[in-house]
Amino acid sequence: MIGPILIAGFSLGLFSSLHCIGMCGPLVLALPLQGVSGPRRILATGLYHGGRIGMYAVLGSISGLLGHRIYIAGWQQGMSIGLGTGILLMLGWKWIGRPRKIFFPDKLYGGLRRWILRLWQSPSSGSFFLLGVANGLLPCGMVYLAVAGAVSLSGIGQGLAFMLSFGAGTLPLLLALSYSGHRIRLNFRGFLQKGLPFLMALMAVLLILRGLNLGIPYISPLLPGAKGGAVECH
Repeated sequence: MIGPILIAGFSLGLFSSLHCIGMCGPLVLALPLQGVSGPRRILATGLYHGGRIGMYAVLGSISGLLGHRIYIAGWQQGMSIGLGTGILLMLGWKWIGRPRKIFFPDKLYGGLRRWILRLWQSPSSGSFFLLGVANGLLPCGMVYLAVAGAVSLSGIGQGLAFMLSFGAGTLPLLLALSYSGHRIRLNFRGFLQKGLPFLMALMAVLLILRGLNLGIPYISPLLPGAKGGAVECH
């Protein structure tokens, strides 16, 4: 069922956008939109967020493919429990920021930042879209969390749908930030950022519950083919 996946992705994106205000907010506010107004500003903002969500869709497809391989191998339950446990251990060790060093070594991270700087210096319709793509690639704990959720699913379509709905969930607050962000105080953004560990812990618990295959609708549904799940013959 795709409905619960869309709801879960959108909800995660909506809550994640509270964190985004603290982390990605300065990036949104710094978009080279000086002197751009009216329809052109709307187009530039739309292209930026389209590139960002498009990159999430690519990540979702890759994650869904990996999740499908895991499902075929019969490891979906163990993977879901392992991902949730790993997130809790990261929180316990205050290791949230370190995955950047693993997924984005300094050389790769530096290259991405230089690319963003070049795009900033030559604003155009294409550069706004590519800035969004680059934003989607930047190391972010909430994107890692969403990707972990996509990997726990069992197909490319599900992973794609989850990450698209995640991106859509981040839109309302980030769009509001684009037009009124200068009024949001920095200390308020810092307060929102502090809620990240609690959101990560909640997602970790949900991943573990999903892997336990308890038969609870939406929270821990029976995984097809999982031990103890229903088997149908056609």
